[in-house]
Amino acid sequence: MEEKKEALQKRRGREREKGEKATKAQSLSTTIDKAKKFCEKVAIAEKIWYTVGMIDAKEAIRSGETGEKFALFYAMLIEYNEKFNLTRITDREDCNKKHFLDSLSGEKFFPQGANCAEVGSGGGFPSVPLMIVRGDLRFTLLESSHKKCDFLCEVVEKLGLRARVYALRAEDAGRKEAFREAFDVCTARAVARLATLAEYCAPLIRVGGRFVAYKGRAEEEVVEAAEAFDVLGLRLREKETFALEGGDVRTLLFAEKVKNTPAKYPRGKGKERGDPLGARKRSL
Repeated sequence: MEEKKEALQKRRGREREKGEKATKAQSLSTTIDKAKKFCEKVAIAEKIWYTVGMIDAKEAIRSGETGEKFALFYAMLIEYNEKFNLTRITDREDCNKKHFLDSLSGEKFFPQGANCAEVGSGGGFPSVPLMIVRGDLRFTLLESSHKKCDFLCEVVEKLGLRARVYALRAEDAGRKEAFREAFDVCTARAVARLATLAEYCAPLIRVGGRFVAYKGRAEEEVVEAAEAFDVLGLRLREKETFALEGGDVRTLLFAEKVKNTPAKYPRGKGKERGDPLGARKRSL
């Protein structure tokens, strides 16, 4: 009796193991099929670049070639932070969550092969994490601090990123022919309130291009910026609010450039911050 019971348990164990293997094989097969279909579309310079939507962003930060680059980026960030005041977040795990993963959260809004501009690059967020996982992206980094530009140049060189760094204010770049309405995407993170930020970024974006803003809680700012968007030729397409691990609230805003920005914008001389578009109307 005991022998029959033991034999039955062994048979059931083999059947369960066989079923688990079949499930894993099917899952792996499905993943591979999806990856193959994707890779057929995005083979660039004999290398395949994966969007974060296809891989676990946490895994990208911690392992493989991308993990090595994130580790180097973190080491450089800490080293230069003492001299250039790049960030208040220095703990590795906090940096992973609040800088790296946060930067990658908006990856889906960047089209394949996009020529991007970043306003107020600072420590390189979101641009550097995006370039680490998306080798198809090219960036022009605009940062007014020469010291921070030195840091960014070092990061670009050591990580082999496709980027150029300019010690230039956004309001000045928007008036230069080489930058005016020249980019597929313009992005910024923690630079200014949305109406001000839109005036910095919109003049850099081509018609049909995208403005991608990384914000904290932004309900009030979105309402404030409605007139600025209209004047500058932007139309809000998506707004996503989510929480990082730990509870910090983030908002991603994606707007399309639907018409040319009038030549008088950006106004310069600090008017973007001191007198944001729509401010007088709101105060009446």
